[in-house]
Amino acid sequence: MQKDSLLKEKWNYLVEKLTDRFSDGEELNLDGIIYLVGVQELGQGKRKFKKDEKVNLMHIAICRLLEPYGYYEFDFFDDDGWPHYKTVENLPNLKPGEQTVLMKEAIVQYFESIGFFNPL
Repeated sequence: MQKDSLLKEKWNYLVEKLTDRFSDGEELNLDGIIYLVGVQELGQGKRKFKKDEKVNLMHIAICRLLEPYGYYEFDFFDDDGWPHYKTVENLPNLKPGEQTVLMKEAIVQYFESIGFFNPL
């Protein structure tokens, strides 16, 4: 139970801070935060993205977020600087609620790894 409450506390803090910084008042949801991770991982700064690029940013983020869990592995950067990942292990079949928890855990872990919560 302690782990769940700590995850919830960190998640709420993360949502609040990212919403304050990147949103026009509307609270960021899980997909919005995944998108931000994709933009961060692409590393090309703030710019307008086409619809297909936005989908690719989400894919980059999911691969990067699940890399520490052993599902993906970084492969290479293409000529345009976009990272590519290869599947190492297929994702397990998870119920939607379980998927959400996994992604929240992965996002919190990602932001911990870049020092976002220091000091919390």
